[in-house]
Amino acid sequence: MTLRFQADADLNQKIVSATVRLEPAIDFRSAVDGALAGLDDATVLASAAADGRVLVTHDMKTMPRHFGDFVQTTSSPGVIVLPQRMPIGEAAENLILIWSATQTAEWIDRIYVVPLYPSSPRIT
Repeated sequence: MTLRFQADADLNQKIVSATVRLEPAIDFRSAVDGALAGLDDATVLASAAADGRVLVTHDMKTMPRHFGDFVQTTSSPGVIVLPQRMPIGEAAENLILIWSATQTAEWIDRIYVVPLYPSSPRIT
């Protein structure tokens, strides 16, 4: 089954827009469309899980802990954490790669910080 993404309220909306613009077939719901603004992490995780969506966030401080607590009692479609400083285009490209190269079952009850592997040094 193809991955479906859910942005949480702290994810830069430009990442959602860029991802969908580069790959229109991706089902990537914004936090606004998911009515997630102002909700706590546990509620956001429950909403994404209820809809079968992998949560995409910048929240490296609290989300991993809440995710760990959440999967003790409920299954999650997974969480992807994007670094706050990752360029928008790079974030979109990583999400498209994940979407095109993996299946929903591979993400169940897992949390990953992107990039999944270190990038090569850039020559300037």
